[in-house]
Amino acid sequence: MRLKYKNAIITGSGAGIGKATALRFVEEGARVMVVDVNGEDAKKTAKILRDAGGQAEYQQADVSDFKAVERVVQATISSFGSLQILVNNAAAFVFGKIEETTAENWQKVLGVNIIGYANMVQAVLPHLRANGGGAIVNVASVSSYIAQPAFVPYNTTKGGIMQMTRCLALDLALENIRVNGVCPGSIFTQASENHMKYIGVSVEEGRKLFGQGSPMKRMGEPVEIANGILFLASDEASFVTGAHLVIDGGATID
Repeated sequence: MRLKYKNAIITGSGAGIGKATALRFVEEGARVMVVDVNGEDAKKTAKILRDAGGQAEYQQADVSDFKAVERVVQATISSFGSLQILVNNAAAFVFGKIEETTAENWQKVLGVNIIGYANMVQAVLPHLRANGGGAIVNVASVSSYIAQPAFVPYNTTKGGIMQMTRCLALDLALENIRVNGVCPGSIFTQASENHMKYIGVSVEEGRKLFGQGSPMKRMGEPVEIANGILFLASDEASFVTGAHLVIDGGATID
């Protein structure tokens, strides 16, 4: 029970990595506020967590909207009484070359992947400080530091998340607030399925194609990222801050 007596907000937890993380957190004793832009997905995840014996509530919110973020945090405090952990996982998946990327595309991807993360951190900080510390885990990506063809908007924001994580870790270290990142590689989620459709391959073909990039010759599963997030959020990582844990099956070894 590594997260017993801890309360967490997990954004983008209606599906994929966020959903898997929420389940791992309740398995380890945490109470979880499920947050997703899709309210029905958030509701379904919260029910799954309760059915598994956990305590969970849900909120529909677009993290790029600071008022919505404030509402999420207040609902968490009202439901659980305190807050110790934030997992920034919500993401906008906008791909393309620079000439294909519109101003609207940029506003969407920056609004969720950068401003959304910053909004959440700003809103939770008073509550983490009130506890004498806490943990923030930002879900970045191997796309934070490698170049990929026709990935300009997405990779730009993921690189920003990595730098934001370092800066926050430096600023908050003396307040016992640890800030770390996780960098997933190719993980089989709804977002990866959508990307398979975008490039015109079937799911079966896509899993093989995307898995070829790692020495393990497979895609990762959401729970494999969730386990890394769990470690960084737990007291087992008490001397870890400003770090990025790469979970990619060895794809970026060199």
